[in-house]
Amino acid sequence: MTTYDFDFAVAGGGPAGSSAAITLAQRGHRVVLFERDTFPRFHIGESLLSTANDAFALLGVADKMEAAHFPPKWGARLFTHDGEAGRGVDFSEVTEVARPLTYQVSRAEFDNILLTRAKEVGVDVREGCRVMGCDFAADGATLEFARQPGANERVRVRAVVDATGREGLIARKYKLRTDEPRLANIAVFSHFKNVPRLAGDRPDDIRLVARNDSGWFWLIPISAELMSVGVVLPKKLFLQLREGTPEEMLERAIADTPVLADLMRNATREWPVRVEKDFSYSASAYAGDRWILAGDAGSFLDPVFSTGVSIAMESGIEAAGELDRALARDDFRARNFAAFSKRQRKRFLAFRRFVVGFYTPEFRDLFFSQDPPKLIFRAVVTVLAGRWNASLWTRTLNRMFFAMVAMHKRFNIGRAMFRRDSAAGYPVD
Repeated sequence: MTTYDFDFAVAGGGPAGSSAAITLAQRGHRVVLFERDTFPRFHIGESLLSTANDAFALLGVADKMEAAHFPPKWGARLFTHDGEAGRGVDFSEVTEVARPLTYQVSRAEFDNILLTRAKEVGVDVREGCRVMGCDFAADGATLEFARQPGANERVRVRAVVDATGREGLIARKYKLRTDEPRLANIAVFSHFKNVPRLAGDRPDDIRLVARNDSGWFWLIPISAELMSVGVVLPKKLFLQLREGTPEEMLERAIADTPVLADLMRNATREWPVRVEKDFSYSASAYAGDRWILAGDAGSFLDPVFSTGVSIAMESGIEAAGELDRALARDDFRARNFAAFSKRQRKRFLAFRRFVVGFYTPEFRDLFFSQDPPKLIFRAVVTVLAGRWNASLWTRTLNRMFFAMVAMHKRFNIGRAMFRRDSAAGYPVD
């Protein structure tokens, strides 16, 4: 009879790993979680979607999220590079989410809320432990980890959730990863003080500013004082601008974008400027014999629509559900996880369609329109609020939206819808 140190091991303590560990522990399983860093720690990906509220309820952290007093997010404001056109995206218009209000978060604080919750429900959380490798056999899995270099230890479990993010412990082991060449982008970002909020009753909504070169800026309030400001640039453009320090690159990108230059004229930078390879990717498989991928360990999408944290938590919860059922059957073979893999792939492709579209002028012309067809735009916003598996009616309307994009590309008919004289409702200061 095989002896296990724990029922399950989770590699990675971010939103995906914490969500998987919490859910497994809530179902009565013995879980160990390894996190290479010590929390709280910095992380990018600070804007959430409405569907994150569903995960908060399942994980038992909804009250903690309320108590944290993160800046409230009701949607987004979109601007062209010169500020002459733009529109709002209002999650409260969506009927297929339980609660439209969501949050802009400091990831150091947010991720710590989830990891603390994992400890509360009985997960053996081991911070400062890097997983060095994993091996899988018919009767179990072995993880090798190190608290300090050269002092490797092992733990024996029934199955593993890989939530190691872009490090991709298992995806790299089995060569599962496929890059998305159409989304080869680089992010340059930092945190600033003295950046003005939006006017009106929703001052903390995320702002997306489109650049003429197909790149874009984000402005995300993450506290009463701090604003996360970053630019996402196509790799080719980044390589043209990379001379100089990261600080100089970000300053040039801001100066080249009139609406940003105006907003940032009195801003002071509070953090070092960071540069991250933002390439999107997916996996050829999201599960195998005694292992499952969750969050960025499986796939990662350009952050233009803030899908990362929602995908991470949802996939972590779903991974836990699969392993719970596998233990009940005492069968951890890959074929039993086929539905899980299919769901992860379907969600990735649903969001990918919108992300790829955003980098085309035809999509932007219609998406930034001041007066789009209301039903169709509401269907688009439903997906952007996180409801990727929306109703048949919403999916049909979204197909109509992409048909309009295709027609615009072929016949240039969308220009009549693109109103460049109505930006007054979206002031920048």
